Amino acid sequence: MVKRISFVFAIVLLLFTCIACSTNKLENPVDKAAETRRIIDQAGRTVIVPAKIKKVYSVSPVGTIFMYTLAPDKLAGRNWEAAEGEKKYTLASYQSLPVLGGSFGKDKIMNQEEVLKVNPDLILQMGDINQASISTADILQQQLNIPVVVVGLDVEKMDQTYDFMGDLLDVKERAKKLAEYCKQTISDVKAKAAAIPTAKQVRVYYAEGNEGLETDPKGSAHTEVLDLVRGTNIADVAMQKGYGRTQVSIEQIMTWDPEVILVCYDQSFQTLQNPYDFIQSDEKWKQLKAVQSKKIYKIPHAPFNWFDRPPSVNRIIGVKWLANLLYPDYFTYDIKQEMKEFYKLFYHVELTEQDVEDILQHAK
Repeated sequence: MVKRISFVFAIVLLLFTCIACSTNKLENPVDKAAETRRIIDQAGRTVIVPAKIKKVYSVSPVGTIFMYTLAPDKLAGRNWEAAEGEKKYTLASYQSLPVLGGSFGKDKIMNQEEVLKVNPDLILQMGDINQASISTADILQQQLNIPVVVVGLDVEKMDQTYDFMGDLLDVKERAKKLAEYCKQTISDVKAKAAAIPTAKQVRVYYAEGNEGLETDPKGSAHTEVLDLVRGTNIADVAMQKGYGRTQVSIEQIMTWDPEVILVCYDQSFQTLQNPYDFIQSDEKWKQLKAVQSKKIYKIPHAPFNWFDRPPSVNRIIGVKWLANLLYPDYFTYDIKQEMKEFYKLFYHVELTEQDVEDILQHAK
């Protein structure tokens, strides 16, 4: 009987020991689970990210601008030196961030060592979602040993990106406000643009480059604003991958004969001639009806270009501006009031009447 009791006691003791061992083995996984979480990014990739994300670095200006609008306090750095317009219409804290470069545009390479020094919790890759961008994100994640999250830049789905990033960064309330603004803007513009007869669609040339002899065709991420408001992009050229911008000749533009010319002004023009002034003064450009009728407009670019370069959330205010500009019979936005609201909500600054006039110079 004693032996039998001893045997039962031994079994019970063994069970308790096993339970204790199992508890010890689970201790670390439980703690680890509390520190991280598994998410599915907009490219469908499974990524293990910190439960609390304090610092984010974007590999390109597209994501950096997006992050600035959503959570500027979580930005770990910038991709480029701030232009004068940026300095005037952005927060001082944004301007003081370290410039770490990035993998974007022509010949732009991110300094991985500098990025590692700021020790971000997350790398943001915002752009076209395809197999190439997914592969790039996977490689970068392996190289840096930092989670890389991929999100899209489609202007019509910007609200979804805000919702996703708001949840990821634990800034849901702010993300909701920005998402709602984007959704309402796109919905309203699309509904009104749908009523524009094909015969009344304005024929537009998008002038890029130092002399306006570069452009992007319909369907490019760089012309989504024009496509959305149903402007007719006259550039019948091949779409370029990556940086974009197809070289064209003034003779081709004359053949296309645009009704309106939109002139891109981006950061690269700081040390080059102003393309708007060049187009206005060049003898060949002067032969175009759009120039003669003074229907040439400089796209607002402070603090960020309203049309593209980079194609981020800065395009949302550009949609309203361009809709008004091309189709005043269909769109009646008070663009000055819209600017004040947008800049306060997205850029964290309040515009004066003089600011509004300065930003809209040659744009109306």
